[in-house]
Amino acid sequence: MKRAEVLPGKPYPLGATYLGNGVNFAVFSEHARKIEVCLFDPDNPARELRRYVLPEQTQHVWHGFIPGLQTGTLYGFRAHGAYEPRRGMRFNPHKLLVDPYARALHGQVDFSAPVYAYEPGDDEQDLAFDIRDSAAGVPKGVVLTDGFDWEGDSSPAVPLHRTLIYEAHVKGLTKLHPDIPEHQRGTYAALGHPALIEHLRKLGVTALELLPIHTHVDEPFLVNKGFTNYWGYSSLGYFSPDARFSSSGSRGGQVAEFKSMVKALHRAGIEVILDVVYNHTCEGNHLGPTLSFKGLDNTAYYRLLEKEPRYYQDFTGTGNSWNATHPYSLKLVMDSLRYWVEVMHVDGFRFDLATTLGRDRHGYDTRAAFFQMVHQDPVLGRVKLIAEPWDVGDFGYQVGNFPVLWSEWNGKYRDTIRRYWKGDDRQAAEIGYRLTGSSDLYALGGRKPTASVNFITAHDGFTLHDLVTYSQKHNEANLEENRDGANDNHSWNCGVEGETREPEINTLREQQKRNFLATLFLSQGVPMLLAGDEMGRTQKGNNNAYCQDNELSWVNWNLNESQRKLLDFTIRLSRLRREQPVLTKRKFFRGSRLWDSELKDLAWFRPDGQEMKKEDWEKPYVRSVSFLLGGDAIVTPDDEGNRIVGDTLLVLMNAHHEPITFQLPAIEWGADWEEVADTGESRVTLHTHTPAGGSVMVAGRALVVLRRPATDEALRRE
Repeated sequence: MKRAEVLPGKPYPLGATYLGNGVNFAVFSEHARKIEVCLFDPDNPARELRRYVLPEQTQHVWHGFIPGLQTGTLYGFRAHGAYEPRRGMRFNPHKLLVDPYARALHGQVDFSAPVYAYEPGDDEQDLAFDIRDSAAGVPKGVVLTDGFDWEGDSSPAVPLHRTLIYEAHVKGLTKLHPDIPEHQRGTYAALGHPALIEHLRKLGVTALELLPIHTHVDEPFLVNKGFTNYWGYSSLGYFSPDARFSSSGSRGGQVAEFKSMVKALHRAGIEVILDVVYNHTCEGNHLGPTLSFKGLDNTAYYRLLEKEPRYYQDFTGTGNSWNATHPYSLKLVMDSLRYWVEVMHVDGFRFDLATTLGRDRHGYDTRAAFFQMVHQDPVLGRVKLIAEPWDVGDFGYQVGNFPVLWSEWNGKYRDTIRRYWKGDDRQAAEIGYRLTGSSDLYALGGRKPTASVNFITAHDGFTLHDLVTYSQKHNEANLEENRDGANDNHSWNCGVEGETREPEINTLREQQKRNFLATLFLSQGVPMLLAGDEMGRTQKGNNNAYCQDNELSWVNWNLNESQRKLLDFTIRLSRLRREQPVLTKRKFFRGSRLWDSELKDLAWFRPDGQEMKKEDWEKPYVRSVSFLLGGDAIVTPDDEGNRIVGDTLLVLMNAHHEPITFQLPAIEWGADWEEVADTGESRVTLHTHTPAGGSVMVAGRALVVLRRPATDEALRRE
């Protein structure tokens, strides 16, 4: 009897798995009637060589084993079934589909090919079935093995309270770096280059958070204008690192290059966090292309309107929302996350529009299936989980309302600190919470200060330089008539819109940058620094540079004198944070003395040196406050169980436009203070001594940090 060309194979693992003597294919589809795997010519990927019907279906997984296939094979799927958009069914076997579990993809989506399941026409166009073949315009999966010599690599596993996150774009961070070989710039390899690692180490960075590196799609409306989706929030392949960030000339070589990058960063003690986009995909709404999920099982992978399943629920502003309530779509997310941890060795994730993943049929729920799956998972429960705690749906703003394992981008921190240094009224009470870990948001849920990821700027919005240079967005380069991007940025141009040669304004702008950076490093929680902010990077007022893959978005490493000073200031601030245990507390302050401590763990003072009272916080005009962090009142021990005793810090903050004289607290708060930072002077470690009860003049819109070294008695108690 002649042996079958396709053997039954196995339903697990999903995707294409090389077994030494052939390849096993497995793909989920609950409603398909037939699934085919198509093989393509490696010398001409648009040319289809063979089709094989997957012969078996086990628990909605279609599978088959093809003997003799080797690594490097290019493939895709075709799904046969009903094309009835009004019922949510969008099967069309004329459209090649990307394997959702493909470990690498070759090629880009070409929208000049017929990649839509319907034939364009009138308002009912998506109801018209299209029989043109899309294969020439669809990326192909690449069969790979997982072989890689990690050389004993392991995660640095930096505790959250010791973490400094650096948010960056793979290409943008290194594209202009003069010390990295030109052919590597803008790639994974560049992130592992010694020159870049040295910069990160000087800054004290412990975690490099990368904007999306999953294979993504450039939308037609951008391509038609000569742009790309630079940020990459348009995912197609949740297991495949985007080949556009690879310097490797080999097909699938991006996978090994990514692993080498992770290994190099780990050796330097730096973790890798991925910004992941599981809330939506690149396939858009009912008029979007059919590239993968939509053609494999539209009703399973996407949230459709219950009464009109032709249309998609859209909590993301992109046309569709991922269906994290379906077992197999949820399984894909979980499998993808585990893959990046176990196989690619990443250390955590930042979840874009994470509220969408926590939505069940009735709305956002902290007990949603996705959260429960993550929390019980032995792999994911030990990595860093960071939520962007909002989406664009009803009740989408969920800052402070994520489960206990999660940290969050603290949007309230960002807005409060911006408003405070801008000089807005009624900021005192809220800034007290934001500087001390936002206990009002996280304490009742059993979370710690590390639940708050503190940031002043991020990829989405103004850079730090632009925050103090522009009061209005300037997004004309995006060719959307400046309609895109946020309008309310809490920014202030210091008197002139845009760049100026007026020395007084430029001096104030540099001072404001130092204020923001100092506040970030002096706050409890997890600080996040936007790449280039430490060097005054500008986007010329563009607060939505998502499509600008050019020097507007790339980090400029050719620094002028003021930029070098800002970099030096940032490095010294980061070192101050690492050296002072009162800045990295693991529990919220109590505002009282602990055990035999001489000082309270936290105390707030008015400029006259008196402790603040309730009515002081409520005054709308209060812009000048100081706070003391008691170095002998740290409640948590070190890893060996020993008591931690550090220096006591006194921070004087003056957001008023005129200088303020601060009377230092009386002798019981410390006999002698050493000045270690002054944002009005652009220096750190000034070593100016002031006695208890003395006074310190703080410049208008400036911040001063004073230190009282730990006493011998306190150290003996340690």
